Amino acid sequence: MGKVVEYKDVEVLRKELVVLKHVTFDLEEGEFVYLIGRVGSGKSSLMKSMYAEIPLFSGQADVLGRELIGIRRKEIPMLRREIGIVFQDFQLLTDRNVQQNLQFVLDATGWRDRHEKEDRIEECLRQVGMENKSYKMPHELSGGEQQRVVIARALLNRPRLILADEPTGNLDPETGHQIFELLRGCAAGGTAVMMATHNLALVEEYPARTLRCDNKHLISEDA
Repeated sequence: MGKVVEYKDVEVLRKELVVLKHVTFDLEEGEFVYLIGRVGSGKSSLMKSMYAEIPLFSGQADVLGRELIGIRRKEIPMLRREIGIVFQDFQLLTDRNVQQNLQFVLDATGWRDRHEKEDRIEECLRQVGMENKSYKMPHELSGGEQQRVVIARALLNRPRLILADEPTGNLDPETGHQIFELLRGCAAGGTAVMMATHNLALVEEYPARTLRCDNKHLISEDA
């Protein structure tokens, strides 16, 4: 098992304010990790730092073999191609159907062959149980269905790391469990998954390694 993320004594700043300090943790291939903490405690900022949305200024931060501190702008798209991101608010393109949403990502990340794109989209939609909904517009889907599409979108480029920021936050408990099981399945398939959540009942029911943002520090809790 290799490390996909390794932070050593990292400081996370946002708008010149320290959000987290002395952050040290790592994430292995195929590992599922919870990230918990109060609203505003730094969970989203930590995740954004991992795909270079928020720059880092001190310590060592290695993600998928790339050193993030001082990373060159032209390297960032290749880093992000290896990371799947699942948002709470879906962020689907509302003027395009499911197929077109996924095709947009493949076009943007350099896929050229039309048949390869169609096959990959079909494969990812099948993986999340949405193979019969490719023609639907986002507004025609339930929240749970939209989140399944978002996970399919995250899987398109066969990422080594998935970052899921409150992926069940806007869903009813049963649907949230289904989305959670999809993410656990991704980890079982070898993709490292970090999931930020407020759902402590889920954390208790399905124990896994847990990191907590608290008082500007990242604390490891026993699973």
